[in-house]
Amino acid sequence: MRKALYIALFAALPVWAQQPGNLQPLPAVPPPPPGMEAFDAAMDEPQVNIVRSDTETREEFRQNGRLYMVKVTPAVGPAYYLVDQQGDGNFVQMDAFGPAPRAPMWRIKSW
Repeated sequence: MRKALYIALFAALPVWAQQPGNLQPLPAVPPPPPGMEAFDAAMDEPQVNIVRSDTETREEFRQNGRLYMVKVTPAVGPAYYLVDQQGDGNFVQMDAFGPAPRAPMWRIKSW
């Protein structure tokens, strides 16, 4: 008896799942506020150019035509990044987790 009840319940389950409820259409998407069109165009995805040579592979990242980061992957050794932090064209080398640590150079004693 229970087995027949379970079979009837599971047979009717797909019918209940397919019945739509009280669905209403989604409202229309509002237009962007004035002045946001230029902002949206500036948010384009960056352009990536890959340059390969025998000794390294460079990935150049550009946003709106301006080069802001270069990922250098040498044939031997870890990859590093050159980043234009100020936007003035001066690139600073960074590892994957930030600037490379520098060895301390304190003067202990001089004579």
